[in-house]
Amino acid sequence: MNHEALRVIRDEHASLAAMLQSLMQMVRRGPDPDGTGQSELFFDVLRAMLFYIDEFPEKHHHPKESDLLFPRVARVAPHTMAAIDQLERDHMQGELRVRELMHLLMAWELLGDTRRQAFEDEVTRYVDFYLEHMRLEESVILPEAEKSLTDADWHALNAAFATNQDPLNSRVPRDPQFDRLFTRIVMRAPAPVGLGQG
Repeated sequence: MNHEALRVIRDEHASLAAMLQSLMQMVRRGPDPDGTGQSELFFDVLRAMLFYIDEFPEKHHHPKESDLLFPRVARVAPHTMAAIDQLERDHMQGELRVRELMHLLMAWELLGDTRRQAFEDEVTRYVDFYLEHMRLEESVILPEAEKSLTDADWHALNAAFATNQDPLNSRVPRDPQFDRLFTRIVMRAPAPVGLGQG
């Protein structure tokens, strides 16, 4: 049986990891490394990246894992419950954490460099948290799903995940709204993150 849902989940994780790494590259690079007055563009790109992280995974990816994948895995592999509980706590915290990052970014942008360290510290913690979350899913939940779920389970999961239109995944038709957001990030972010100047 074709486990299309697993491919979608793994592809979305890869896209998200790439976005998180790009976010960290931008933060390490800083708002105006060349002294060319590009700080407004820097904050615009970071806002767009955080918006993507908030909008796509939190509203499309996580609910399907929580509502469809995790209950099925818990039913057939009860020994995964500790991992599932942790992942569910992560999902509940994720949206609040990314909103807090947006707030900290605005504080840095509007109130100045005295607020920079708070953002940098929290974005580092957030990226580590998110990468560990995906690692736990991929090392515990997905292998168990592959091993234990029925054809009927896979049919339901494949149908549900097929509707995800991740703007970073070139193998699926993209949602025009997310496509605009992704294009904005790529065109404005400086190399090596994107195609913008600077």
